[in-house]
Amino acid sequence: MTAPVFDPAFVAAFDTLLHWRRDVRHFSTQPLPDGVMRTLLDTAALAPSVGNAQPWRFVRIRSQALRDRLAEHVDRVSDEAAAAMPDADRRAHYRTLKLHGIAEAPELLAVFCEEAPDAGHTLGRATMPEMLRYSTVMAIHTLWLAARARGIGLGWVSILDPAVVTELLDVPPGWTLIALLCLGYPAAPSAIPELEQRGWQAREPVEDRIVER
Repeated sequence: MTAPVFDPAFVAAFDTLLHWRRDVRHFSTQPLPDGVMRTLLDTAALAPSVGNAQPWRFVRIRSQALRDRLAEHVDRVSDEAAAAMPDADRRAHYRTLKLHGIAEAPELLAVFCEEAPDAGHTLGRATMPEMLRYSTVMAIHTLWLAARARGIGLGWVSILDPAVVTELLDVPPGWTLIALLCLGYPAAPSAIPELEQRGWQAREPVEDRIVER
């Protein structure tokens, strides 16, 4: 088998994809075409994983009642997070932000990590069991890029109580919630992260995050 050659045009397009990946909160209600979610999940499963354990577990949330309960939960936790901010200006700013698209996103996906999968036979995680969770995050990032390449937005909802979401979704014991994801077509394209546009936090120089020894 001959390995593919990724020419400069492909590399440039890939860099553009990375620059245009966004955490989307504003969605069109247009549904995704049939089969697209399965394609995205198949692509996500190409992600690297420790010992090839493939610990990711995907839960597609199709129930409107569950979606409503999740939205209510996230809104309540968000209100609590705002109330806990000591700075009044920052608290007021926080309350102006749209932090999730659970109500309108066509697809809602919870991603869990199986903490003791048979696959992989424990290779690579004897001293770092958290590698299973890191592997699951890699699958999420792979899904994120695959979605963006198809013009589909993804928003990662993290203002929640994992125990509550896990109970609501009634998953097997030993599954740890990693992400609640909203997927759908963005209401509008954006090359700049929304939190930067809204004055919450801009990107900082990567040089400040590189250390040599």
